[in-house]
Amino acid sequence: MTYSKLKNFKEDQQSLAKLAKALSHPARIAILQYLALQKSCISGDISREIPLSRTTVSQHLQELKEAGLIDGEVTGVKVCYCINAEALMKCRQLLECFLKSISEYKQTVCQ
Repeated sequence: MTYSKLKNFKEDQQSLAKLAKALSHPARIAILQYLALQKSCISGDISREIPLSRTTVSQHLQELKEAGLIDGEVTGVKVCYCINAEALMKCRQLLECFLKSISEYKQTVCQ
């Protein structure tokens, strides 16, 4: 989708689509779950915990970071990753609102 076409959609639709894209791979879900379990920033090799190569995990981390779901701070030669709690709450709100709106629509139309 080109930028000019994105203007045709509401901001919350664009935001939800961006987040959905970031969550669309099981490795990214696993990374988020791993970071959440740690309850702190991780500056080690996350690929030891995710069954993928270091390069592939790095690409998935970059996707999550671009979506704003995680933060990554460079410390020396390592990057410290942690969940962006504010972005996670926004994601939750967007998903809840979206799911509520389509479930209400279905009930209205189908009954």
